[in-house]
Amino acid sequence: MPFLPTTKNELKILGIDKLDFIMVCPDAYVDHPSFGGSLIARLIESEGFSIGIMSQPMSDIDYVLLGEPNHAFLISGGVVDSMVANYTVALNKRKQDAYSEGGLVGKRQIGLPKYMQKT
Repeated sequence: MPFLPTTKNELKILGIDKLDFIMVCPDAYVDHPSFGGSLIARLIESEGFSIGIMSQPMSDIDYVLLGEPNHAFLISGGVVDSMVANYTVALNKRKQDAYSEGGLVGKRQIGLPKYMQKT
């Protein structure tokens, strides 16, 4: 079972012109049933729809890279609550993000307008 497409090039390789759905996730793409976004995406795929994954979009341009879906964008809140992902129990900013590639922090700004994002 191949990974779900995340780029236009992967769509071309799979022979998909336009996706039915695009799943937007604040986590790095991990194709495992313990990750809700992947589980839902695979369920949709099993029903015969095409679906792609948009992982950790950081700018407006990221939202157009896979094109416009036939049906809908699906937005996931991620594996863990944003407070848990960003802060320790003592409310200190985390130095690593376990659910971002390379442990990089600051990649969970999904859905924030530009004026609210830190630069």
